[in-house]
Amino acid sequence: MPLGRVSELLDDLYACQVSEGTLVAWVQLAAERLAPTVAQIADWLSAGALQHADETGVRIAGKRRWLHVNSTGLLTHLAWHAKRGRQALEDIGIWPRFRGRALRDRWASYDYYPCAQSICGAHLVRDCVYVYEQEQQPWAEEMADLLLSMAEAANEWRQRGAHAVPAEERDAWIAQYFELLACGFAAQPPPSREAIRKQRGRQKQSAAKNLLDDLLRRAEQVLAFLDDLSIPFTSNQAERDLRMVKVQQKIFGTDLCRDCNRILKHRGIPRRFLFEATVATKQ
Repeated sequence: MPLGRVSELLDDLYACQVSEGTLVAWVQLAAERLAPTVAQIADWLSAGALQHADETGVRIAGKRRWLHVNSTGLLTHLAWHAKRGRQALEDIGIWPRFRGRALRDRWASYDYYPCAQSICGAHLVRDCVYVYEQEQQPWAEEMADLLLSMAEAANEWRQRGAHAVPAEERDAWIAQYFELLACGFAAQPPPSREAIRKQRGRQKQSAAKNLLDDLLRRAEQVLAFLDDLSIPFTSNQAERDLRMVKVQQKIFGTDLCRDCNRILKHRGIPRRFLFEATVATKQ
């Protein structure tokens, strides 16, 4: 919410006249008080068995920045950085220390890290739908349906108490997966001679070809949830943790302040930390 609106709200509700400068000072104080908490959350996430990761563009102090999230069902770490890629991940410091399994999108910067990784199924379904709608390639719609069917089957076996999809059923799903990939590659038009002659260096590929390449080379990461039912199908947890920041900017059209990432979210933080954050804000 814009600082001016916050001042008006405090005046209307509590007859308390607080300047925007005072509100900024409170945010800075809260950020300072929460610094140890943020560091502790980063340590816990780094030592965990599973994390969800994502990133999104935001505006901070009038400039485009990137908000990175690492989260579990209990902990959320948000940090903004001027960069989107590996430099940001190194500076934030969670990915270099993490040795569990990470659920992420297809962004290549995550590939530098040796932890086990799974590709978010929801991202893949959206990518397939895009290729089907924009490039009119039927295999992509079938792949989206197949991924969702596999996720439903995995959930059914999870509810039965299984640890993995039975081998026979798993093999049938995987066979369908690679059959669709073969259909997809066969459907790609060869590059024209003129395009080859004009293009220097690496040839630019269509969204469909890029997706097919990733579905093939990342097949183990895409399908890991069939062999280990403790692995979620999606990284929607990370997307949910970023969503309210985007909603705030869309509704109010305002930038984030530089210290906001430390006080954006308290879901899952132990009560003593929430109390510390509340005291800092009240003061």
